Amino acid sequence: MVRNIADLFSSVAKRGGKGDEDVVTARESCLACGAVLVQSELFSRFRVCPTCRFHYSMTARERIDTLADAGSFRETNRNVTSFDPLSFSSRVSYKQRLFQDRRRTGLTEAAVTGTCAIGGTPVVLIALDFGFMGGSMGCVVGEKVALALEHAAKLKRPAVAVVTSGGARIQEGVLSLMQMAKTSIAANQLDAKGLPFISVLANPATGQAYASFANLADIILAEPAAIVGLAAMRSLRESSSTPMPEGFHTAERHLEQGMLDAVVDRERLRDHLAVLLDLLSSRYKLTALRKVEHKDAEPPRREAWDSVMLARHRSRPTALDYVKRIATHFIELHGDRLFGDDQSIVCGLGHLGGQTVMLVGQERRGPLGQEGPGGGISPEGLRKAQRAFRLASKFDVPLVSLVDTEGAFPGLDAEERGLGNAIATTMSEMAGLKVPSVAVIIGQGGSEGALALAVADRVLMMENAIYSVISPEDAAELIYQDEARADEVAESLKLTAHDCRDLGIVDQVVREPPGGAHTNPDEAARQLRRVLLQELAQLQSVSVRRMLAARYKKFRKMGEYGSHFRAAITREVNALQGLVATGVKRIAQRRPKDPEALPEGRSKRTTDPAP
Repeated sequence: MVRNIADLFSSVAKRGGKGDEDVVTARESCLACGAVLVQSELFSRFRVCPTCRFHYSMTARERIDTLADAGSFRETNRNVTSFDPLSFSSRVSYKQRLFQDRRRTGLTEAAVTGTCAIGGTPVVLIALDFGFMGGSMGCVVGEKVALALEHAAKLKRPAVAVVTSGGARIQEGVLSLMQMAKTSIAANQLDAKGLPFISVLANPATGQAYASFANLADIILAEPAAIVGLAAMRSLRESSSTPMPEGFHTAERHLEQGMLDAVVDRERLRDHLAVLLDLLSSRYKLTALRKVEHKDAEPPRREAWDSVMLARHRSRPTALDYVKRIATHFIELHGDRLFGDDQSIVCGLGHLGGQTVMLVGQERRGPLGQEGPGGGISPEGLRKAQRAFRLASKFDVPLVSLVDTEGAFPGLDAEERGLGNAIATTMSEMAGLKVPSVAVIIGQGGSEGALALAVADRVLMMENAIYSVISPEDAAELIYQDEARADEVAESLKLTAHDCRDLGIVDQVVREPPGGAHTNPDEAARQLRRVLLQELAQLQSVSVRRMLAARYKKFRKMGEYGSHFRAAITREVNALQGLVATGVKRIAQRRPKDPEALPEGRSKRTTDPAP
């Protein structure tokens, strides 16, 4: 069905630019499912079939009407028009084609730009129209896009681009190709000022527009089943000796390959953009009304193996469970923009205490881990996290990472795709972030897979979580050649929250409900949220220079023999002092009240001098 929908989209796109918008407007039944469209408010407003959700073509002005707040759109650069720079020779002259499309669409070019508000946030909006010469990117389209992006940078506003394009405008030759560079340079201006840029890929989004400014956006969305990619579907089919796979070259396939952040239905697109713009245009920052005078009471200590069992409990809250409880307006982002979308890493923006934060979590119920504990982190997941780090840094929002993994995925494919490099660069990028960061070990902190997301200003640990270089079972196998002795080894690994706090690896242990976080996830999340708000408020009161210096010092000192031994010696001395005090007390209790009295059976020693 997906392939049929994609082919249908392709056929509709081919008819675009030839008056097909009038046919769509007057359509009585759906091309995809045959449903009646007459009197459908959804179809009338959004050009979407209410039965099968097939998305029909829309003009640029129709898209603006569905996205911009009522009465807020003000068009810019409307009078910039195309000529015939190469005196292009064809059956129908280029000037005549331009005249025909202007007359039919009422547009001066394939791009409409202007300022407006989306959900109350002022933005610069760019909309390409496939009905005007296939939305091809000639000199004027490139110029209008570049001017709009520069205008956004000047006004310090976010930019939103809705792309429906079929490629280059061949009538303008290599000048058309140069528009890719022009628009890319203009997008860099927006990026340099730390302003959000969101692109929406509609059907079709191919060719030069797709391979330039559209792919330089911070967030890339797409409409369902839209044809997305550099080459046209026809070119792909002709270049392949085998049949194309089902659903190829669609938005959904690109989402799986890590190239998009989300596929969003047109009816929900405006609301989705409004929330994203609100999150990316962060206006508030957490501050503490007063300094916290004391830490929480010490949670009780457990046996190491008990902590292991609780950390692995199948009902223990996952990263997404916590995110849904501690953050509001959470919008998940997908993909590493290179290869894939590892669902064992969850990234997204949300509000925590009214402030925007970037949330990165290791979700143990991802496809690698199936259901319950298991799996591991892939290179794609780590590079996806790096994207989140860069966005947090660009938009100056704190980072919160939730760690829960057995470790990195131990597979040959992962190694060949650069697993070691991904771990190293993830740690390096997190260590160099110029925004506050808090990492929380919420379940299993397995080796380098966990550490990659825990190089933070503050490292917290849930009371029954564990953090270890190796699993107790693997350690028992290495030491005793017997996994059954894992409970013995667990104690020696010092993997509990209290052990890690004593070693200086974590800064604070977060209480859990009696019996573990799985017994009351809401209470566990409340405790975590309270501590996160305290830590973020304190971190944001410190300058970036001091924050970076403290972070460097924190990890630079880890494992120093002097500090570790001093702490160990202090604990031993305290223990010995306690034993001595107890012994003295017992002796005092046993000492007779009459100093002359002797225990039965003992004679008094004479003190008379010998003769």
